[in-house]
Amino acid sequence: MKSAQDVVQTDLDYISRKLSTELPRLEGKEILIVGGAGFLGYYLVQTLLFWNENIGETPIKITVFDSFIRGYPGWLKRLEKTAYLNIQTVDITKPLASDILSFHYIIHAASIASPTYYRKFPIETMDANVNGLRILLDHALKNSNTTEGFLYFSSSEIYGDPAPESIPTPEDYRGNVSCTGPRACYDESKRYGETLCVNFAQQYQLPIKIARPFNNYGPGLKITDRRVLPDFARDIFADRDIVLLSDGSPKRTFCYIADAIVGYFKVLISGKPGVPYNIGTAEPEISMRELARQSCAIAKSRFSYNGNVVAKESKDRAYLTDSPNRRCPVIRRAEKDLQYRPEITFADGLERALLWYSGNRDGSDA
Repeated sequence: MKSAQDVVQTDLDYISRKLSTELPRLEGKEILIVGGAGFLGYYLVQTLLFWNENIGETPIKITVFDSFIRGYPGWLKRLEKTAYLNIQTVDITKPLASDILSFHYIIHAASIASPTYYRKFPIETMDANVNGLRILLDHALKNSNTTEGFLYFSSSEIYGDPAPESIPTPEDYRGNVSCTGPRACYDESKRYGETLCVNFAQQYQLPIKIARPFNNYGPGLKITDRRVLPDFARDIFADRDIVLLSDGSPKRTFCYIADAIVGYFKVLISGKPGVPYNIGTAEPEISMRELARQSCAIAKSRFSYNGNVVAKESKDRAYLTDSPNRRCPVIRRAEKDLQYRPEITFADGLERALLWYSGNRDGSDA
């Protein structure tokens, strides 16, 4: 792969091959992706368009709702005239228009997920995860004869900072979460969102599915997002030192976005209603220090980078408050129920991500 676009095309081909059984079930259906302008929307939308243009026999009709609170991304603007794609400016925390279509599948991905930004917009974050979700669930219930699948994006953050004996973390771990800390607007609203989904699934027999993402990274996560890898990429392509804002010891398992998207579509189409699924990779656990080191090594070999890794203290005193020391999932439920098996190695995914960032250095917000 020589360019950022090569990365995207390779990923879309990979996703489509891995979903060769699932995506045909979406053909001829109406799909609503709420929050479709965000990180996850980047490949959720493009996967369906890629299928329409290259593989499918009957087009999938895609509607994107987004408030564009963080701007209107260039990649989506370039797709505006694509057949079977309808983009609308909609604030999902407000009542839906009375003439809104019924949809066969609904994906709720409308939430700010970057700690820097959800702390800046805490009320908006909670409203999207709770009020917006309730509006969509009510719409699905009203059109229950049409609704075939509903996916709610929860988060690995619902586990908080697990005790050592609960790592790797299974879906039945109940969490160690602050309800008043700087991350609570996100963590607790995601937890309540799951409660809504479980009860709608049980009380109304609706096909409501829940995915818990674990540290996705890669194309679509814009360079200004203020999560760790975009921050490193921003340093690299400004040719300045990579800055660690911790001692580098916290560990994560990182799941490349193409593998994660495969998991999300599998949950939407084949997951059990009201049952949460961890979607990520079970290994390897990578420390922030090691992530910085590997990013630096790839940058030096691929992009003539001249910087090094340095440690600094964040000026934001709450930057690391309630941040988990380790985050690592048990994914046996997804493996058993969905035949979910991520294949892209961390080294390969990291190189793809940095190559994509090399061609996507402008990620300005509104």
